[in-house]
Amino acid sequence: MPSSKSLPTHHLDRFHKDRHRTVSDVIFGYNNLPVQLQIPGFELYSSAGMIADYGPAKSSFYRIGILLQGNIHMQLGLEHFDIQPFNLTFSIPGQVHSKSNASNDIFGYYILFHPSFLDGLLTSLNIGAEFPFYDYSGSQLLKCNEQEINEIVTFVEKINNELQADHAGKLTAIKMYAYLLLLTAKRSYERQLPMNDSPSQSTHLVTRFHKLVSQHFLQYRQVSDYASMLHVTPNHLNRVVKNATTRTASEAIQEMLVQEAKILLQNTSLSISEIAYQLDFSEPASFNHFFRKLTGTTPLAYRNTI
Repeated sequence: MPSSKSLPTHHLDRFHKDRHRTVSDVIFGYNNLPVQLQIPGFELYSSAGMIADYGPAKSSFYRIGILLQGNIHMQLGLEHFDIQPFNLTFSIPGQVHSKSNASNDIFGYYILFHPSFLDGLLTSLNIGAEFPFYDYSGSQLLKCNEQEINEIVTFVEKINNELQADHAGKLTAIKMYAYLLLLTAKRSYERQLPMNDSPSQSTHLVTRFHKLVSQHFLQYRQVSDYASMLHVTPNHLNRVVKNATTRTASEAIQEMLVQEAKILLQNTSLSISEIAYQLDFSEPASFNHFFRKLTGTTPLAYRNTI
């Protein structure tokens, strides 16, 4: 099976800003921030200048999205979210994600940080245990109330003030404000836990299946693999997934694979044949047939449109 380590992943220190932003004269967060004021492992932006359609992509950092106005569609793995005002979204390093259909009036903030950025405040290896929205088993969409969103925006503004200045203890202050922002989000998440636990057994099974596929699709391609993880039969899993989503469990796995293929086509100079073998297809013709069946176009035609 292919190794996820060899697949293209965006890193903060080599993250091309033109992949997610247009040229803008806005001065906020890292946008137009002088190099001498930048700090390693952390970036903050407003949505001003954000490219509306982005991905599929992967990154090696955590992300927090804070929407205050307008709406946007976001896909995290196999889960689709229509993001509304006062919504927070969270993505995990290595997770396939994309966004689209941003409204003209959209406004909000987003934060990117390296897994080690909060070292000293918590263990980076346990960030998913500390903050459940950074674990594949948790919900990555959070609906805050007005008080919670105001607290979060206050921390964003404090972080921006620290970034724009060069005061003593700047790095420590930003780390603490970022931690307090996440803590506010965690408290909101826990406040809503009874609601989060309420989905039916079948809905919960589909959600767990989607999250497992998002996490393991490069290693496991068979429905039986996931049925075993979920302690159900393949037939039962297929039936429940098909009833809930109108597509089979196998088609869901294929969707994740085609997203990975798009990432390779977008972000590498590998030939179509090399991509086919890297994704464990027996021959390039099989990969071409698979990609065309799911997207309506060939891998080469898709690459030429990017």
